[in-house]
Formats: sequence, C-alpha cells, structure tokens
Amino acid sequence: MSDRCFKCFKPLNSCLCKYTKELDTGVKFIFLMHPKEAKRQRTGTGNLAHISLKDSEIIVGLDFSKNQRLQELLQDLKYFPVMMYPGEEAWTAHKEGFSQAVGNKILMPIILDATWFCAKKMIDHNPFLLDLPRVSFYGNYTSIFTFKREPKPEYISTIESCYYFIKELQSIDMVDSKLDPQPLMTVFKELIKLQLTAENERILGIRPNSHSYDGKYNKLREIPDYIETK
Repeated sequence: MSDRCFKCFKPLNSCLCKYTKELDTGVKFIFLMHPKEAKRQRTGTGNLAHISLKDSEIIVGLDFSKNQRLQELLQDLKYFPVMMYPGEEAWTAHKEGFSQAVGNKILMPIILDATWFCAKKMIDHNPFLLDLPRVSFYGNYTSIFTFKREPKPEYISTIESCYYFIKELQSIDMVDSKLDPQPLMTVFKELIKLQLTAENERILGIRPNSHSYDGKYNKLREIPDYIETK
C-alpha cells in the first residue's frame, strides 16, 4: 500500500491538501461520522470539510447519547446547537427569527456524515438529536457528486451542505460576506476528478481492480467540464 497523507488520507502522490484552504466562518461545524464512513475515506467528503473549516470537529460513532465530547458541546452555553436535518419545522436562513434565536452565541450545526441509509440508522440510534432545533436550506440544490450516486439529485454531500449553508448564512450577515467558501467546492471537484480518473485507469488496465465487483463496471467515465478546476 502506498504512503498516505495523514490529513486527507489520500496517497501522497494524489494528496488533496494543496487544494484546501482553512476557512474561519465563525460557525462551529460538528460532523457525526458513521463508522463505515470513517473507513470510506476514498470517496467521503466529511474529512475534507473538516480540514477546510476552522474549529470544526469530527466525532465517530453510532450511538452518541453517551458520547462525552458531544454532550460537552451540547451543554456548553456559548454554542447554539442545531441539527441539520429537513423537516417542516426546520429553521432556514430566511425564516423569520433565526438570527435572533442564535443571538450572540456561536452557531453549531451538527451534520450526519454518512450514506443516507446509514444516516437514518444514526437517527434511529439517537432520537435525541431531533429534539434539537433543526436547520435546512431555503434553496434547492443538486449534487455534482458524479462519482457517487445519491438516492435523489437533491441529496447533496457533506461538503456541499457546508458550502451552501455558509452561502445562505452570508445572505443574512451571519457569516462575513467577504469570506469566500469556494475552496470547499474546489477540493470537492478535485476529489471527483481524482476518482473518475482512477476509475478510467482501472478500466483501461492501468490500475488493478480494488474490489471483486469492479469487473462489472467497464464503461469509461467522462469528466464534466464543470469539474475542471483552475
């Protein structure tokens, strides 16, 4: 196995860290990462978001009801914890009273970093998370994660969720409008390009198969123009 970067977990010859930039949003992002996602760093975006967002934290587990670190954060009065999860009662940046409810506290969105199937399992194990105020998006977004198929186009990746949430917070002056969150999408596009290139090299015989089912996929993948970063 090739040597790997200890930050992005990619092989050193394809390290993505050079495409990241630490963003000081003034928001404390908490990523609750499913154990399977922690092992799936090849295509996972939660860690890339964590690298890019100052003061963010990753907590790995399935049952967080007795997780010491999460409970400490939830009980810390300087934070305003919210659960990023859709629902009719969810706050959005454009819903009246949201910024007033947060007040002078530090907004602390909690994001489930998992497949949608595993995210549902995490909620089943942690129903207390839905007792927290919820937040969602006022806009409608479509994922560009061409390498990984989501159940629905509007199901976006962890790093895309952070990007769009920051943009929406900027629209109501809860994040400095001068901050440019684009580096989140830059490293995300590089991840997609890396994976599509690797898949094509496997099909062409340049790389060996990594899984027993790889032989089922033998159609070359096109790298979309919008993935190409400058």
